[in-house]
Order: sequence, then structure tokens, then C-alpha cells
Amino acid sequence: MLFLLYDDLQSLDVTGPLEVFSVANRLPGLVDEHAAHADRTEYRLRTASIGGRPVRTSSGLRLTPDVDLAEVGAPHTLLVPGGAGAQRSNPLIIDWLRHNASAASRIVSVCTGAFLLAEAGLLNGRQATTHWRRTELLAKQYPLVSVQPEPIFVRDGTVYTSAGVTAGMDLALALVEDDLGRTVALDIARQLVMFLRRPGNQTQFSAQLSAQAAHRQPLREVQSWVAEHPEADLSVETLAQRAGLSPRQFARAFTEETGVSPGRYVDQVRLESARRHLEDTDSNISRVARFCGYGTTESMRRAFLRTLGISPAEYRRRFTASL
Repeated sequence: MLFLLYDDLQSLDVTGPLEVFSVANRLPGLVDEHAAHADRTEYRLRTASIGGRPVRTSSGLRLTPDVDLAEVGAPHTLLVPGGAGAQRSNPLIIDWLRHNASAASRIVSVCTGAFLLAEAGLLNGRQATTHWRRTELLAKQYPLVSVQPEPIFVRDGTVYTSAGVTAGMDLALALVEDDLGRTVALDIARQLVMFLRRPGNQTQFSAQLSAQAAHRQPLREVQSWVAEHPEADLSVETLAQRAGLSPRQFARAFTEETGVSPGRYVDQVRLESARRHLEDTDSNISRVARFCGYGTTESMRRAFLRTLGISPAEYRRRFTASL
């Protein structure tokens, strides 16, 4: 496994995934019975830069590579990190990618590393994602790439792209699960205090992150309560009572402090809850609808069609398969 290094990369785009694979190497009994490649015993982790020169990351951390990029061919897995340096022209790196990357069994980018893959033509005709602040720019600069702005990571054939920074660790954990099985991936997740695993199609923002946190404690408590009880009566009147305000005062204050109306926030929370249940459980759709506060399957279906353009059944069909 080869990690490409260059100046002004985001250090966590390298060290985060590298730590996931490194922990895999240190665990006893690496492979479980469900592993896709049971003959694999460990990851050989190497870093490379142009000329084998040390690089300085965007945080100022200096990284010393193992090898000169010119001296290595295509690895089994190539990981290309993001950072400010990924959006500046680097002909030597692009040339190496064009001549070597396509022979790799897996090509992985983290965050804006997708720009380097796109410049090398490796994303042409493929679906891909990147940091949410750069999805529009990626689509504009590289119209042959089908940019997916929401998922934390995307797989298209042998090419994997992920969103910003920590999403690279989610993708690395998913690759370990493919390689060595769920048991190993779960052990790594526990050791690194990570979720196993955020589905790749999960949006880069939860409802709580999409909305601002309210300044006043009663309103923040309402936000948390809504997220924990999507099935409850979440009318403005009920929420206002919890906050100790009149409905009119509550609606105005909530909108001013969070940037979304109470009704819109409730819609976002319920949709997010339904998506997670469809992804992570085998509960039937009518039960998911009731649990997430929709009441009826038809109400949930309309919400999915309005926001996502697909029905709950189609959403489950697309997004519950393993990466």
C-alpha cells in the first residue's frame, strides 16, 4: 500500500488511514472467516514523494517518505491525500499517476486528493466525492466526473473517493472490512474509538451539523431532544412548551439561532433517522416510518421523493449493500 506525499497535504488524510491499516497489522488473528482475501496477512505500508524528499504538511508537520516516487510502480492500493497542494498543478505527480495508477488494484483518494485523480483522468466517467466545500469546484473543473456531494465515500469500480479528513478513516476501515473481515474491522474501530462503520452513502452532514447549535440552553436541549425522539409529537407548540416559550417566541428564536425553522429541522432529523434505519436494520418500511415519526409509509415515501428523489424501498435497495 502506497501513500503519495506532496507539500501542503492535509496531514490527517495520510496519518488517519495509515493508523487504521497499521492497527490492523498489530492485531492478533488478523483474518476472520468472512474475509474476502483470507490469504492476506498484513499491509505493507509505504510513503513516497517526488525525489524522496521530505514534505511539509499544511499544519507544518514534516513527513519523511520511505521511497522516491520514481522508483516505485503501481502498488496494490494507492492512497492519494488531499490538502491545499492537491489543487495546485504538479506535473510530475500527475504524470506518475497517469502512467502508474491505473495498474493499481485499488485507487483511493481522501478529501481533495480527488482533484489529483481527476486531473490525471482517473475519474473520467466515474462517480466520485470530495470535501463538501469543493464538490461544486470539482464538478466545474472536471465535467466528465459525476460528482456526488453528499456521501462520505464513494466506490466506482476500483476507484474509491472520500470526503474530508476523518472520512478517509471511515473509508480505510471499510477497506479493512473488505480485506480482513468485519471482526478485524470492529476491533480496529474499538481501539481507535470509531464507529463501525459510517455507511459510505451517509451524508457528510447530520441534521445537527447542518443546523447551527442554538445559543440558548433551552433551545439546544430541544435540538437534542428532537434528535433522540423523532417519533414523538414534534409540533411547534410541544417544542415551545419544552423550551418554556410561547409558540411564536419559540419559532422566531429557533430560526434565528439555528438558521432553520423548527419544522424544517424536524423534517431533517426524521429523514436522517429513517435513512439510518433503512441502511442499518432489516425492519420493514412501515415500522421504520412509525419509529421515525412519519406515521404512515406514504408520508415517509413523499418525504423521500421530495428530498432524495427516490422511494424508501429504492433507497434501501441501493444503499444497504456492502462497499
